[in-house]
Amino acid sequence: MEEEKKSLNFIEQIIEDDLANGFSRDKLRFRFPPEPNGYLHIGHTKAICINFGLGEKYGAPVNLRFDDTNPEKEEQEFVDSIKADIDWLGFKYDKELYASDYFETLYEWAVQMIKDGKAYVDEQSSEEITAQRKNPFEDGIDSPFRNRPVEESLELFEKMKNGEFEEGSMSLRAKIDMKSPNMNMRDPVMYRILKRPHHRTGEKWKIYPMYDWAHGESDYIEQISHSLCSLEFENHRPLYDWYLDQVYDENLVRNKQREFARMNVSYMITSKRKLQRLVAEKVVTGWDDPRMPTISGMRRLGFTPKAIKNFIERVGVAKRENLIDIQLLEFFVREDLNKISTRVMAVVDPVKLVIENYPQDAEEWLETENNPEDENAGTREIPFSRELYIEREDFKEEAGNKFFRLKLGGEVRLKSAYIIKAERVDKDENGEITTIYATYDPKSKSGSGTEESLRKVKGTLHWVSAKHALPVEVRIYDRLFTTPQPDAEKEADFMDFINPESLKTVQGFAEPSLQNAEIGQPYQFQRIGYFTKDRDSTPEKLVFNRTVTLKDGYKPE
Repeated sequence: MEEEKKSLNFIEQIIEDDLANGFSRDKLRFRFPPEPNGYLHIGHTKAICINFGLGEKYGAPVNLRFDDTNPEKEEQEFVDSIKADIDWLGFKYDKELYASDYFETLYEWAVQMIKDGKAYVDEQSSEEITAQRKNPFEDGIDSPFRNRPVEESLELFEKMKNGEFEEGSMSLRAKIDMKSPNMNMRDPVMYRILKRPHHRTGEKWKIYPMYDWAHGESDYIEQISHSLCSLEFENHRPLYDWYLDQVYDENLVRNKQREFARMNVSYMITSKRKLQRLVAEKVVTGWDDPRMPTISGMRRLGFTPKAIKNFIERVGVAKRENLIDIQLLEFFVREDLNKISTRVMAVVDPVKLVIENYPQDAEEWLETENNPEDENAGTREIPFSRELYIEREDFKEEAGNKFFRLKLGGEVRLKSAYIIKAERVDKDENGEITTIYATYDPKSKSGSGTEESLRKVKGTLHWVSAKHALPVEVRIYDRLFTTPQPDAEKEADFMDFINPESLKTVQGFAEPSLQNAEIGQPYQFQRIGYFTKDRDSTPEKLVFNRTVTLKDGYKPE
């Protein structure tokens, strides 16, 4: 039992302590509360895995609640993308809910707070309110409207609701403590006037609740037992609890907020505002560009749900923020892809290879394995002919003893095929090799069992039959930024660190089996890397994205 307790993270320990102190297990309920103002990113995966992971561990329901309180930035597109991301990660939520479901209740509670002398309508601008709040080391200044009569605030608040005032002319503020060292407690704004259509409520509302007011009360309405959020909200917790005090019924579950460290990954940014800028300024093709740290971008790049979950589990749940090396994420991606990827042959920088002693019009189909890591993956047949494509870097006219690929006078084995020997080359006027001529040993066919087939040569090359080759566009993706923390420099714009080499597009050839590849299906292009078919593919032109290289030498500690 002692060992089991040590293995608990601090959030699980909080829950275990609550259960030990009499909290009923059947009242456990969690939620994932995204704001639909952008696509989910790598940082959100931690919150998703924590909340849904707790749901699975304790057999408790998990709500998906959209905190849709800002119609200026929220769109149905973002709602749909968030649902798709959670589904792709393999999590199932109990209910799909929205903060906007509770607008009427929140409004009624706000009215009651005005009646109780806990809120008032302020006619100052947001700049004036900010100036009066001062700083944590200096007492704030009371608003001149702080003690206005209750009936006056009630009348003005209703008129705000009815759209009788202009945006920015008034707000509803909670009356708490303008001397509090916690700036969030200095009479925070609860409602502002926004005459913008809402993606769900349309034109009904002219005022919208602020996040701090709507968030905790929504948790309470849904009877969330443990409201888990990132560390940046730790100093919002007193306000969360104060708002809860105003509506709490002791016969119901009192939700508690607890905070965990955000997950920061090197070479990535997780500010939605900055991600939006990348999209708006067309640095990337969209929110799901494979270079983006969004879940949809990682999915399109070829990352797998299992790899992401394994990464999150390894990172763990902590109370202190730190920077996680992106190589750790890529390690888990590579580890998973190695187990599940079909091995195929593709050439991304092709040069023609002609086997001069192979019959001119002959072709044969050779058996090759689909995945040596999976004994149930089976085999397939690939076509072989006189003219092939190999990688340009796999041939040198002259090379030392440590070059184990093809060179003039040297021998290599063609994967699942024959042993060949390079004899001569053709070049163009610039000295570039256009064709390599070779001969093959017809008795050296892989798997034939002949003495010649068992002969050992040091190099094995992948290849594609020219006659059967599928033209493919191959997108070689690299990190979007040139520095591990692109938004850490206060004096520099993160856009200054954009990597101009983050995408290279090349034209190559692949074996014909890839004609039937499905979008998102993982492949290992043998000796090159892991790839997946992109949604830009057409029957006439297949497009593949490089997910990660085969190896990088990184080993997690």
